[in-house]
Amino acid sequence: MQNIIYIHGLKSSGKGFKGQLLRKWLPECLTPDFEKFNPNISIKFLLEIRMKQLYSILNEKSPWIIIGSSFGGLMGALFTCQNPEKVSKLILLAPYFSSSRLNPKVYSKVEIPVVAYHGKHDKIVSAPRSKFYAEKLFTTLNYNIVDDDHSLHKIFLTLDWKNLIKKN
Repeated sequence: MQNIIYIHGLKSSGKGFKGQLLRKWLPECLTPDFEKFNPNISIKFLLEIRMKQLYSILNEKSPWIIIGSSFGGLMGALFTCQNPEKVSKLILLAPYFSSSRLNPKVYSKVEIPVVAYHGKHDKIVSAPRSKFYAEKLFTTLNYNIVDDDHSLHKIFLTLDWKNLIKKN
């Protein structure tokens, strides 16, 4: 049995559209709820809180396949850059890489398989910017710009998750 976790986005939850479908398609996939978004808390502080929660889950086992959506993609990438030995694959869905915490000058390039999907009609997170940072952070990267928006609902339904979670 594989260790798989889905990390939801900023204003979502593990019980959202993607979390529900991943639990259905991959019953072993954890879909925890992280600290709720609160507009009165800075994004930087929220990231710290959520990263502590993530570490408490991921430190128990390894290796992990991490699936991160938007802000969850940032969290998954940070964990992977800080603990590459604990991650066997990283799957990013419209990853939010606009954080000073994810500085390519701070981390060595990670050599695990990374697959990303990003909608070319995304009005929330810049696909070219995220791809630029991903190329600086990961050596084995397959970054797909697809005909979708930030939610990736169209493409998400067409992905072959059983094959996608395989190591290569």
